[in-house]
Amino acid sequence: MTISNENDLDCLKEVGRIVANTLEAMGQAIEPGMTTSDLDRIGRKLLESAGARPAPELAYAFPGATCISVNEEIAHGIPGARRIERGDLVNIDVSAEKNGFFADTGASFAVPPVTRAIERLCRDGRRAMWTGLRQVGAGKPMAGIGQAIGSFARKNGYSLVRNLASHGVGLSLHEEPTEIATWPDSSERRIMSDGLVFTVEPFLSLGAEWAEDGDDPWTLYSSPEAPTVQYEHTVVATRSGPLIVTMAG
Repeated sequence: MTISNENDLDCLKEVGRIVANTLEAMGQAIEPGMTTSDLDRIGRKLLESAGARPAPELAYAFPGATCISVNEEIAHGIPGARRIERGDLVNIDVSAEKNGFFADTGASFAVPPVTRAIERLCRDGRRAMWTGLRQVGAGKPMAGIGQAIGSFARKNGYSLVRNLASHGVGLSLHEEPTEIATWPDSSERRIMSDGLVFTVEPFLSLGAEWAEDGDDPWTLYSSPEAPTVQYEHTVVATRSGPLIVTMAG
């Protein structure tokens, strides 16, 4: 999607605010002993009360309103009977549609008590995302996002999952531009156009380099198995830099 008028931008901001508020509330609601299905129900209620439809269900018939991944699961975890325990690392990915517009956001939450290494990983996962977001702007090379995140990861002793990429969003959940690397990619030659809408969502890890399929059609696992976090915003490339639409408020 390329934003071409104020009405489209306002609609994108509206659904972006809805998914951001839902993600924030779900993160605050995490308690040891609750199931991921319990947490998903909170998200569904918030989305639907705001007039939005869960995008994974709408676009792919995903069996849940949100994706909730725990520990070794790093993406597309199916909400279910798994109980969240003290010390767990929980990733929540929230995307939704309203009035024909889609927005996508995500974050990882450490359930206390956790080690300093996990606290640092969560802190640096956000820093990695913002490092990439600062490279966004009309006329700038798309490769700059992955180069900046890669430099950050290397400097701070992390690995990056290299087969889960950022993507275009706006009029559908996944659209052009596809496969936007959040790691250094020497083959990337695309330039960000004014108004282009996409996500920035690095997967920062203490050792994982790939996401692998599991026993169900959806859940992805870290390989090698290692603590991994994901943080994600939907952003519009503008002449003055990044316009982030998935901010709570």
